[in-house]
Amino acid sequence: MKEKKTLTLKTLNKSNIWDIQENDVFRMWEQAEKDTDLRDNQRHYIDVIRSAFEMEEVKVDKPEIIKKYEMRGYKVGTMRMGGSTATKWAIKKKPIMRVTDLTYENIHHISASKLMEVLERNFGGGWESLSQSIRDIIESGFDISTTTLPADRLKKEGGMYQKKIKDGYEVLEIPKGTWIEAIFAKEKPEAERIHIKFNDAENEKKKDLDDDDNDDEEEAPVDDNYNRDEEDDDDQFDDDKLTEESYRTTFEENPEDLGLEAEETPDEDEENY
Repeated sequence: MKEKKTLTLKTLNKSNIWDIQENDVFRMWEQAEKDTDLRDNQRHYIDVIRSAFEMEEVKVDKPEIIKKYEMRGYKVGTMRMGGSTATKWAIKKKPIMRVTDLTYENIHHISASKLMEVLERNFGGGWESLSQSIRDIIESGFDISTTTLPADRLKKEGGMYQKKIKDGYEVLEIPKGTWIEAIFAKEKPEAERIHIKFNDAENEKKKDLDDDDNDDEEEAPVDDNYNRDEEDDDDQFDDDKLTEESYRTTFEENPEDLGLEAEETPDEDEENY
């Protein structure tokens, strides 16, 4: 198994921040206080920490106040901000309780069983009841399969249910009358996760480049050729229409009205003669 690198305040990002706990934050900050660049990058570090933790400054340093924070699940410790004297902060890991708490950053840091707990807590209508954006987030970190069968057929010998369980999938069963929807989830391999993250980064980069190109196009002068082509098309259409109408008029009008002499038709007596 590949050994994980030790995280520091400098190497933290909005994805791996979910791998650490409250005490780790205080420890990393204390170690970083020895670096001269802490003040210059302090805002960035705080932004990363806040993406996964709730942070509150303890402005009244009294035992009863600290106890209230601890009862709410916070860890209280000291952090030196901007070179000033150390102050106490209360920090608590953001809970992942609802499907709306799931993000592309934290989805890779929860287990399949934890995902099942989140889905069960929020479910009612089944997998399809989730928004497409939530399903995309979940599927970026997990292989998902679903099936809906009558209750007495769901766990049939040799069926999909047994095969998925044997392959290491977690399952959530959602009753729907006499039927049951089964949702199977299994964590994607780490290599596939890295590939997905790379693609997301490339797409984001491409989007930024496309936005820059669009900005350049807006600044460039607009060519009137487009409108001119439209006018030419309209004129062509009118000419065709006029030609067609002229053809119908020539065909339908009486030749005498047009000043043309009609061809004389021999009468029957002359023919007989």
